[in-house]
Amino acid sequence: MSSICKQSPSTISLVVLLLPFLTYLLLRTTSISISFDHPSVTDFVGPVTVKPDFRLLIGILTHPDNFERRHLLRLVYSLQSSLTADIDIRFVFCKLTNQEQSLVVSLEIMRYDDIIILNCTESMNFGKTYDYFSSLPELFDDRRYDYVMKMDDDTYFRLDNLVESLKNKSREDMYYGLIIPCDGENFPPFPAPFMTGMGYILSWDLVEWIATSEIARNESIGPEDMMVGKWLSMGNKGKNRHGTEPDMYDYKGSYPSNCFRHELVPDTIAVHLLKNNSWWARTLKYFNVTDGLKPSKLYHVL
Repeated sequence: MSSICKQSPSTISLVVLLLPFLTYLLLRTTSISISFDHPSVTDFVGPVTVKPDFRLLIGILTHPDNFERRHLLRLVYSLQSSLTADIDIRFVFCKLTNQEQSLVVSLEIMRYDDIIILNCTESMNFGKTYDYFSSLPELFDDRRYDYVMKMDDDTYFRLDNLVESLKNKSREDMYYGLIIPCDGENFPPFPAPFMTGMGYILSWDLVEWIATSEIARNESIGPEDMMVGKWLSMGNKGKNRHGTEPDMYDYKGSYPSNCFRHELVPDTIAVHLLKNNSWWARTLKYFNVTDGLKPSKLYHVL
């Protein structure tokens, strides 16, 4: 038996009491410095999590062949951090049709896991948007979102501005986007107001309604954004409507300005019709997207 074990309880207690003092004397007589980590709150109660303002699913309806565009969008959205909302972004296709698509998309799923493949034929105005919305309650039955967006792949959303604009919006019967007509006049060939297809948002209850609605099922063919507006008007739904002009708009290019097309502005929520890389480059440069690039000997960027 060791000598320590032979000591009386009173002797052991005395040693324990003297340990801090002995440590102090040791430190005073040597050049050793010791730092002690103070326990944090999480050491006792576990990680502290902040409840998000809301949960949003963004479905970017695109084509399986548009890999380059998907890569660009993954880059620009992955750099938008420090958001106060929980946002999931998914790319939405219909059925794949060849081996090249199957190979590339399989690799993307393995790497990013951000793709939804619907049981439909790839064509924007022949029911794809209906298939997207109507499939979500079953696909995400264990993850209820507050809002769902349908977005085009030629639209750039500034997610921080989007989050801020949604904070005080209703979570029920809500329809959000760039409303047409935005100038008080009818928009032929469809006279009822609707949110343009660049990127509009429905509250989750409206997505659940679409999934079971005969109105939506029977009116799924046609210009998709107009048809969604028609469903809601026929079903007396979407009473909480929020138009976003002039903060959501089309890229102006060489076209004249109007209520849904104008120059880039600082308070932008979304820019649509970014049809080529030069327009994307001009837009991202305007919003200083690459300002965080660190200098390095390994590259020189203009």
